[in-house]
Amino acid sequence: MAGTGPGRLVAVRRGPWPRRLLELDAAGYRPHPLHAPDRIWTETNCAIDVWIEVLASLGLDPVAGTAFTLSAGFEGDQWTFSKYPVEDLRSLYGIEVAELNVWRPLAEHVDEHLGLGHLLTVEADAWFLPDTAGVSYRIEHTKTTIVANAFDRDGPAVGYFHNGGYFEVDGADAAAVVGSAPPALPPYVEVVKIGGARTPADLVDRVVATARDHLDRRVPGDPVGELGRRIRDDLPWLAASGPEAFHAYAFGTCRQFGAGAELAASLATWLDPHVGDLAPASAALAGAAEAAKTLQFVLARRARGRSGDLDGPLAQMTAGWNRGVEIVEARLGA
Repeated sequence: MAGTGPGRLVAVRRGPWPRRLLELDAAGYRPHPLHAPDRIWTETNCAIDVWIEVLASLGLDPVAGTAFTLSAGFEGDQWTFSKYPVEDLRSLYGIEVAELNVWRPLAEHVDEHLGLGHLLTVEADAWFLPDTAGVSYRIEHTKTTIVANAFDRDGPAVGYFHNGGYFEVDGADAAAVVGSAPPALPPYVEVVKIGGARTPADLVDRVVATARDHLDRRVPGDPVGELGRRIRDDLPWLAASGPEAFHAYAFGTCRQFGAGAELAASLATWLDPHVGDLAPASAALAGAAEAAKTLQFVLARRARGRSGDLDGPLAQMTAGWNRGVEIVEARLGA
């Protein structure tokens, strides 16, 4: 692939894409309401967020697949970095996902699989993604996940889902993300077969069964309490480590818990018309998500050597999470 100088986001592409599955226009794309500005947490992580937009663009409801939030918990040093499980995507949406063996230049795989009607999830470096301007683009090398939907090898140019949106990039950055030269270390890539994508007639029953399964998979105990104890223990380290360490730490703790709790609240709201009496669960989980946002502000102060109360938001997170999950569990008979 040719390309000199930085790539740029393509505002309006002129002419057809040689390869494109979903006929999307980056300039006019509207994110799903799960990424609306009025959300407590507008983003969760790259793995969840990209699938929200892919599912919505396929005409499927991404909220129906968020039962995985109910099996999240404390991992020892962070809250679970969740994503849509492959088995849930298959059961709820008829989508098959499998790892792709990257045995030749990535550009060849992307070109061929888009031609076969497959989307591809691609592990990418946000350094080369202009949609992260001001955060990662040309600032730091950080791993993220995109889903390639359109491709022009000669441009080069890529149309891709990332986080809470859909974007198009051309030039050297597109060449870096989807290169024609064999990579020194192949990225992790998944092939997404969407030919059978559908909304099953028994979707509600499947969502209930999936939620029960995730509730059964929870690790027993008090995961939010354990998270709180670890955060307290980490305060001296956090205060001595600087702002960059704080951002990474808050992402793995406050954001993963808070955004996950808010998604669980959305799931409870989605199930309420079908199951009944889940509005209190949604309110409790949303309260936990709001408390996590407060905790993040407090931790930012503590990381700078200032005072701030951790006990209040941590208690609200624990109470809201436990109460919300208990209600969902009782209503679903899990």
